[in-house]
Amino acid sequence: MMGQEAAPTGPPNRELYALLNLSPEASDEEIRKAYRQWAQVYHPDKIQSPQMKEVATENFQRICEAYEILSDETKRLIYDLYGMEGLNSGLELGPRLSKADEIKEELERIKRRNEEAKKMAHFQPTGSILFNLSVPHFLVGDGIMRGMVMASQVQSQLSKDDAIAIGGNLAANEKSGGGVATAILRRQISPVSSIEFVASTGLQSLIGVQTTRQLTIHSTATINISKSLSDGSINLTNTWTRQLSETSSGNIELALGMRSAITVGWKKRDENVSAAGDFKIESGGLGASARYTRKLSSKSHGRIVGRIGSNALEIELGGGRQISEFSTVRMMYTVGLKGIFWKVELHRGSQKLIVPILLSAHLAPVFATGAFIVPTSLYFLLKKFVVKPYLLKREKQKALENMEKTWGQVGEARARAEKAQQLLQTVATRKKNRQVETDGLIVTKALYGDPKAIERRNEEGVEGLDSGVIDVTVPMNFLVSDSGQLKLHEGVKKSGIMGFCDPCPGQPKQLYIAYTYHSQPFEVIVGDYEELSIPQEGQ
Repeated sequence: MMGQEAAPTGPPNRELYALLNLSPEASDEEIRKAYRQWAQVYHPDKIQSPQMKEVATENFQRICEAYEILSDETKRLIYDLYGMEGLNSGLELGPRLSKADEIKEELERIKRRNEEAKKMAHFQPTGSILFNLSVPHFLVGDGIMRGMVMASQVQSQLSKDDAIAIGGNLAANEKSGGGVATAILRRQISPVSSIEFVASTGLQSLIGVQTTRQLTIHSTATINISKSLSDGSINLTNTWTRQLSETSSGNIELALGMRSAITVGWKKRDENVSAAGDFKIESGGLGASARYTRKLSSKSHGRIVGRIGSNALEIELGGGRQISEFSTVRMMYTVGLKGIFWKVELHRGSQKLIVPILLSAHLAPVFATGAFIVPTSLYFLLKKFVVKPYLLKREKQKALENMEKTWGQVGEARARAEKAQQLLQTVATRKKNRQVETDGLIVTKALYGDPKAIERRNEEGVEGLDSGVIDVTVPMNFLVSDSGQLKLHEGVKKSGIMGFCDPCPGQPKQLYIAYTYHSQPFEVIVGDYEELSIPQEGQ
């Protein structure tokens, strides 16, 4: 029988079943029987050699831990759902939790509580810095810097339901400057509603209150009322948000006060596309904007933004690339009534650095075309001849480092597996001799690992740690039952079986077995998660 190559991933939370060679559906009696079988071999009191006694003790502890978990109905259920992480999460489950749904709900509650505790223990800072640069001013000797804006906010969870945020803005240009300091106290009134108290001082001194309530599972309403301390004006804002689909939502905002307006907006976001648009009617006229971002590869995206209104008409084109796990750089080209700009953005975590560069205050078609084509061409040339070669070199270096690290880990795992096999050798030989006497099932060769390496090893006799294969003849003979049957269970990764290891992490693996039954030779190959049952019917 020839099995298909198995994928390198499979059903989760099966390591303990593999250790005892059990089916995930094993009965209590089967668990007890498997425990007794393995415990008899690895019990430290049965080992005389001090060196092997240490190996036996380590494996015996693993067997006892597996038995303790799988023989306990509640622990086994938690392990099946969440693995060892669920068991080690500090749960204190009462006797009322006897069903899978109840345990799953309790685990989710504990998980949320732990996440909230982490948030309470750390501040969450956000901030942005914007530098306005101007090439025309620089050319006439006025300096390139035309202004700067800095904004920062730190939020801290005071308790499960209370949070405070303190922030400030500083702005400066060639003629003036100023700042605003803001404090926000937020309280979660219920699972569906919250209230915020806001106070700010500086250029925009005001006090206000905002309340948010989830009206239905798909809609939310927010009401905000604030009073300006400088001119005494009162502003009222109502916002209604509705989930239109799994990936899109719409909102309507009504603002009453010094600048009354109605805004209708829409957002969509999925794995590859992000889009948003809004239409605004206010006392000064009409305005609309749209934004579209598309993922071009795993690390890069393209973006287009358009704005139109009584005092605005511009379009932005550009894209960005993720340069590390937490950092993204973006380059945009803007042309509109305010002139022609380049804009460079660096996003790292919740921090932003934005640098708009004014190239020209006049909309000259030739200059506008050149300002777009030149940096775009330069980008693709640098990407092809500088960036890509550098990234490929760095990836190869990382791959080499990972390979060296993996080789070390595989070597250690192989050594542990070989020591575990030494303790199985005596019982495996006794079982094999019994099968020889009855002309039953005898495993003559068993190899586990990379399918191509197994084929090479069978044809050419390739040996060594780098072959991606481990010889598992001893554990296979040990697992042959007294009745001459060998069974490995579906959905259980074979590298977890005692005496096995993973000789090629991250790659598909197979198990090859050559055996004789009733003096007839046979071969079988199965995938990493496939069931094995020999001898087969008709043999």
